[in-house]
Amino acid sequence: MKLRLGIPKGSLQEATLNLFARAGLRVYTNARSYFANTDDPEIECLLIRAQEMARYVEHGALDAGLTGLDWVLESGLGVVKVIDLVYSKQSMGKVKWVLAVPENSNFQKLEDLRGRIIATELVSFTRNYFASRDVDVRVEFSWGATEIKPPLLADAIVEVTETGSSLRANHLRILETVLESNTQLVANQAAWADSMRRQKIENLAVMLSGAIAALGRVGLMLNVRKADLAAVLGLLPALQNPTVAPLADGEWVAVNTVIEEQAAWLLIPKLKQANAQGIVEYPLNKVVM
Repeated sequence: MKLRLGIPKGSLQEATLNLFARAGLRVYTNARSYFANTDDPEIECLLIRAQEMARYVEHGALDAGLTGLDWVLESGLGVVKVIDLVYSKQSMGKVKWVLAVPENSNFQKLEDLRGRIIATELVSFTRNYFASRDVDVRVEFSWGATEIKPPLLADAIVEVTETGSSLRANHLRILETVLESNTQLVANQAAWADSMRRQKIENLAVMLSGAIAALGRVGLMLNVRKADLAAVLGLLPALQNPTVAPLADGEWVAVNTVIEEQAAWLLIPKLKQANAQGIVEYPLNKVVM
């Protein structure tokens, strides 16, 4: 059995390949090919644009793939949502599709755009969004560089943004957010119904979500006398509860926990002052809840 997996080609490609590497599965790409090998002989990858991923997964050309919620909704196709994987090309957060207009225009709300031209890549979703508000507009597909189209080629745009910097640079202001989107692992319905392929997809979901959960976190180990344990535990944040294990010397215990990496700078000196010893901070690849 081989699982055919779609990797988003383009802006999300590098972030996705880095995520797979952190999860423990290296994907070996070739600039001249859309096919990629992996360390797992049962997984073969194809590099496909995120906009097309749902179509190939739904048709069965791919058993599973990573793409955005936005493109799943835009496709209107029936794929199985396996898990949300909240990361993007610049950050570990969601992206927003926003309705933006020229900053010096008189448009103040969505209803002001009645009868106007809206440029976007997210055509079907945008049409449905305006229709749900009973606002008749003309939605045109944009092949790219959407931010430069108002006011000459369109009255407004619906465009994806992470920071809003590109919109500001093109003298646009946001009227409202029409959709928040994040990456999803989606599966073909027949592949999901097959027990072997489903197990492989679920295992992949566990490892990828674990790699995301580990980002920005570190592990912390230390030793402390039982008499000082309460003071040390009072300083420690934890995912659940810190692990406390006895040492050979019955007066001492070992404490193991996971903390936010940025918290270590202030926390470790406080732990030292609370009589903790042998404090070790170590990196994490995966945190599986």
